[in-house]
Amino acid sequence: MSAEGITLYNIHDTSQYYHANNLKIEMKVGMNKIYNSLDKAVGDIPDGATILMHAFGSGGGTAQNLIMALRDHGAKNLTIVSCSPGTGTGIRKLPGLKPHVTPCLLISNRQVRKLISSWAVRSVGLGLKITDEVSAAEEAIKRGELEWEPVPQGILAERIRAGAASLGGFYSPVGIGTIIEQGKEKKVINGREYLLEMPIRGDFAFVRAYKADKIGNLIYRGTARSFNPLLAMAADVVIAEVEDIVELGGIDPEHVITPGVYVDRIVKIPEGGWK
Repeated sequence: MSAEGITLYNIHDTSQYYHANNLKIEMKVGMNKIYNSLDKAVGDIPDGATILMHAFGSGGGTAQNLIMALRDHGAKNLTIVSCSPGTGTGIRKLPGLKPHVTPCLLISNRQVRKLISSWAVRSVGLGLKITDEVSAAEEAIKRGELEWEPVPQGILAERIRAGAASLGGFYSPVGIGTIIEQGKEKKVINGREYLLEMPIRGDFAFVRAYKADKIGNLIYRGTARSFNPLLAMAADVVIAEVEDIVELGGIDPEHVITPGVYVDRIVKIPEGGWK
């Protein structure tokens, strides 16, 4: 069927394509996205890659098992984009919480060249010191071994969103008069100073979801959703670790948060894995 330059093909025939406005998008419905091991899912990540991943507070929403697999894979000179790298050396233990893995595991293993995050040091919240533990990121920054680009959390989210939407950037007043403005273009709009913030995209994104179907539609559980749906829209290759994989139709379409078109690889968390 065709009308006004738009041609629709049978989506179950993956040898055919959907054409619209001269853009050709390969339908991924028939692709086998399921990987039988974490090691294979990260096995082609090269040195120098930029990887988006979520980490904040507890392990909820963090692709802990993919981080462990990337540690074992050994890719180096990575750029990690994350709200927080975590504390300690990467296996975090806080009172009242079960141990969990953070991106600091990769930093302590000297695999990371640059960190783009909102935090990289010990946390203080509501006037209470949460931990005295110095993070591997903080130590590496002080030694000059890790380049850190601090980004306010809301700006980090919006820069990733800009990358997902293929925008050229946006202007924000956040950070004027602070170290955040260093090296950035300034513009006065209606008498107020703004900074030009550039988009962020990843070569890869590590996403933690609760459940996937076989074509990669994802749902999340509670606050573990966090940055994950945004990350899934802003990377060339999206790898999702999930607790369960169901057949097509096993997820109510009204409940899908991340459509499968964004997801390239799915791997089920193995028995005994980090959750």
